[in-house]
Amino acid sequence: METKSVMIVGVGGQGSLLASRLLGNVLLAQGFDVKVSEVHGMSQRGGSVVTYVKYGDKVYSPVIEKGEADAVISFELLEAARCLPYLKKGGKLITSTQQIDPMPVITGAASYPEGLVDKIKAAGAEIVAVDALSLAEQAGTAKASNVVLMGVLASRMDYPEELWQKALEQCVPSKFLELNKKAFELGKKAGTV
Repeated sequence: METKSVMIVGVGGQGSLLASRLLGNVLLAQGFDVKVSEVHGMSQRGGSVVTYVKYGDKVYSPVIEKGEADAVISFELLEAARCLPYLKKGGKLITSTQQIDPMPVITGAASYPEGLVDKIKAAGAEIVAVDALSLAEQAGTAKASNVVLMGVLASRMDYPEELWQKALEQCVPSKFLELNKKAFELGKKAGTV
C-alpha cells in the first residue's frame, strides 16, 4: 500500500495529541507501519499546532510536505484555511466550524476572515465542516471536540468500529471514557450527513 498522510491541526490545548494517538492506534491495529510526528507549534501559548500521521507498508518519515496530505483534520476554521496548501488534489478536509481569534485579531491588528468554508470550497477542496464544539458540549464537555472530529474521520475511513472503540479505551482516561465515546458517536453521525 502506498503511504497515506493525515495532518491534524489546531490551536494549543485543543487535544491534537489525543487525536493523533487515537488515529495511530487504529492504524497500528490494522497492521500498518505508522509514524506520528511530535507536535509542532506553540501548544502552551494557544498558537498553531500541527501533528503529522503517516501510514502504509513502510514509512520512512512522518513529515508531510505541501500537496501531500490525503486528509487534513482541523479543530479550528482559520487553521483549516492555513493548512489548505498541504492537502493533495482529491484530498479531504474535515474541520470544526469553531473560530478562535489569533493574537492579531485579539490586538485589533487584523480581523477574522469571513466566509472561510466557502473560500476553501472555492479553492477546490472537498470539505466537511462540522460544529464539533456544539456536538462536544452535547456529549458533556467542550473539550471533546477533538474526539468528535475523530468520529467524523472514522465515518470516512473503512476500519472496523471495534478498533476505534479499543483505541478510545486505550487513550482516554476511564473517568472520561463514556463521555468521549458519546462525542465519537455524535461525530460519526455528523460525518455521514
